[in-house]
Amino acid sequence: MDLGLQGKVALVTAATAGLGLATAWELIQEGAKVMICGRDPDRLTHALTQLGQAGKSEQVRGRVADVAHPTEIEPLVQACISEFGQLDILITNAGGPPAGNFTGLDFAAWETAIELTLMSHVRLIKAALPYLQQSDAAAILTITSVSAKQPISGLLLSNVLRPAVLGLTKSLSQELAPTIRVNSILPGWTETERVSSLLAYRAQQNQTTVEQERASRAQTIPLGRIARPEEFGKVAAFMVSAAASYLNGVMLQVDGGSYSGLL
Repeated sequence: MDLGLQGKVALVTAATAGLGLATAWELIQEGAKVMICGRDPDRLTHALTQLGQAGKSEQVRGRVADVAHPTEIEPLVQACISEFGQLDILITNAGGPPAGNFTGLDFAAWETAIELTLMSHVRLIKAALPYLQQSDAAAILTITSVSAKQPISGLLLSNVLRPAVLGLTKSLSQELAPTIRVNSILPGWTETERVSSLLAYRAQQNQTTVEQERASRAQTIPLGRIARPEEFGKVAAFMVSAAASYLNGVMLQVDGGSYSGLL
């Protein structure tokens, strides 16, 4: 299937590893030009080298930026426009907030998580919107978590703030239509650094091993295993593509069937 991404320009945030990197890889392979960002210069350089192997070097650019910092959002979007001259696709991604429970989280942790997990999406969309409105195939994809629909034990900050991003996504899918499609993708347990840290946290809390925790998580997934990042990336690339031109306001779980609700 031709996804119709040839020549399109995408900005994918927090894309030096994990889900963001996997998504950028698929977009580049489909012919899109991609701007990525990350907080660490060395990791960014390594990611750009990897992504160069997915296509041609002129298809990918990068910038050091932390999307949790309000002052770094506008320069990131402007860098994308400066490099590629347009913006057709915005994929808002950010590292998840730390694990913890209500009694163990102070107000500073809440405030930091709000900036990272909710306001990064708001600010990125605000900054990108004037350029997306000039595209004839504009799409926004927010990356959230299955915890937005089904709370995960020990991830209180994620459980509270991810649903707010879904509220933003659904509202914008109506407000910005028909010129811009807005959807969200909700990953479940996927083999990323983030999940590795969560498994380590659970192992410490439960006095088990990381491997025992990984096996325990796999048992809760009907497909019987944790996802690979590329499985997420392929779905993300499809959702922002012309092949998904009638998808709007969709909150799609990529979780192997672990979410047990009907809606």
